Amino acid sequence: MGQTMASSEFQGRAYTQRVEPKLALVEVELPKDAFTEGWEPTKSSYLVVRAPGMDDLNVCLGKQCAKADGVSVWEWSGSALDEGDEASKWFSTYLGKPSRLVRFNAVSETRAVDPKFAPGFKVMFSDGYPFLPISQGSLDALNELLKEPLPINCILVKGCKPFSEDLWKELRINMFKFQGVKLCSRCKRMGLPALNLMKPLRNFDQIKSCVLIKNNRERVFFGHNLVCQESLTEGKGKTISVGDCVYVFSKASSPAEAAA
Repeated sequence: MGQTMASSEFQGRAYTQRVEPKLALVEVELPKDAFTEGWEPTKSSYLVVRAPGMDDLNVCLGKQCAKADGVSVWEWSGSALDEGDEASKWFSTYLGKPSRLVRFNAVSETRAVDPKFAPGFKVMFSDGYPFLPISQGSLDALNELLKEPLPINCILVKGCKPFSEDLWKELRINMFKFQGVKLCSRCKRMGLPALNLMKPLRNFDQIKSCVLIKNNRERVFFGHNLVCQESLTEGKGKTISVGDCVYVFSKASSPAEAAA
């Protein structure tokens, strides 16, 4: 979602899949209409959270939440909206440590994207950037090297060559203009298959051999972080949908030129 996250009850620091790999097995489901224009949650609107061995957690999206101070994710710190004791008990039980589920407080808080790459743009509780496209060709090329295919959650683009998205600088999806601002560096927990969750990632060296040769850098990159120009202005109707065409207007001359 980019708006909710689990955090330490005592320190307020965000948990990520890098340090809490069981989070890879958590699934969430929003109301069917949640992404339609003009939708507002009611007291009967729920975020459903599921994980192996746990009863479903139903988080009401229309209730008033208490403010939690001292919440932090990466470089940002501020206040957030606490989703309550039931959600806290669920995540504390699942992760085996005291935890709270919090929602980004968009009314009072702002979290900026790294100004070195995208000054003026904002994000909520996403990792670092609001949008991430990866081509189906790139995902297929990577999975051909692996015994177990990697699932991934992103804007998946079909109809282009593998890794061509690394070069995209300016593009349009639906009516909206996007800028490619930074290649996405990856950690060892990227899309880790559930069955290998608690084991070392045996395939990481294969991922490196595929992606590092392509980029000639010391880190693994996969995908290209985007920002949307229209996000700087207010207004409704800002929706992209499955099946929208992607138009690329400018490219970097080589992967080495792309910001990372």
